[in-house]
Amino acid sequence: MSETLLVIGETRDGELRNVTFEAIAAAKQVKTDGEVVGVLCGDSGLASLAEEMVHYGADRVVTVEHADLKEYTSEGYSQAILSVIEDVSPYGIIMGHTSIGKDVTPKIASKLDTGLISDAVEIETDGDDVVFTRPIYSGKAFEKKKVADGIVFATIRPNNIPMLEKDDSRTGDVEAKEVDIKNIRTIIKEIVRKTAEGVDMSEASVVIAGGRGVKSAEGFEPLYELAELLGGAVGASRGACDAEYCDYSLQIGQTGKVITPDLYIAVGISGAIQHVAGMSNSKVIVAINKDPEATIFNIADYGIVGDLFEIIPLLIEEIKQIQ
Repeated sequence: MSETLLVIGETRDGELRNVTFEAIAAAKQVKTDGEVVGVLCGDSGLASLAEEMVHYGADRVVTVEHADLKEYTSEGYSQAILSVIEDVSPYGIIMGHTSIGKDVTPKIASKLDTGLISDAVEIETDGDDVVFTRPIYSGKAFEKKKVADGIVFATIRPNNIPMLEKDDSRTGDVEAKEVDIKNIRTIIKEIVRKTAEGVDMSEASVVIAGGRGVKSAEGFEPLYELAELLGGAVGASRGACDAEYCDYSLQIGQTGKVITPDLYIAVGISGAIQHVAGMSNSKVIVAINKDPEATIFNIADYGIVGDLFEIIPLLIEEIKQIQ
């Protein structure tokens, strides 16, 4: 049996996403003595990114550059990745549970006629078995899964498996592989981004989220200031998005993004079950609400009852003094 773990890397705006490094660490947990091989797809400039994967623990990296891989399409990426899989014949495959990961991994699993464990938040070993823990029922419970036969194929939720320490002295081979990408039925003509600038919310260690209690788009401005001070990102409840206080790209919840930051500050959010499904696994939850009976306080580690328009400015001033 192969001792190789394949890690499918992911880039955004010409840089590797943090979940790529977390996937490398996850691969090391799946098989501590196995070889970790990274794979990167794109149209050009992947060599330096491949070296960065090596610095974070990959033993070697295979890059696939092609004009049809400039933007992500499931047809193009799956062809490139399947070609690498055919060469490597890995014991296991790991990728981040991101928008791209959720789209391309089921297609690859179907082509390989193998199972897929999605959205894993923890990895353990039980003898020769590898056990993955994943949330179910919108985070109300957890289940443990292991692969009985075939390739160990899993996606991991960002911000749950710590990446390895970067070592710039690590070296590893970077191999450029040529793949004939064909039969692309999807043509990307234009990409319109409606996400806020700054830290990517799905990978942010701190998230400041506003709800209907923020009352307006202007009410979100102090949240952006607080997030910038803390090096975090801004999110929102569906109620705030529906009220047009912010764009739906900020929505957290069952029909939005699912995040697990180190610190989550809920500002003017009541705590509807649909929203809680997207953030309940945050490591520390702080709730700010003027209603002492707000449901959000039931899951908060720390609660502040008061007017957010008084509390947020005070927090900003205190943080500025500390910094």
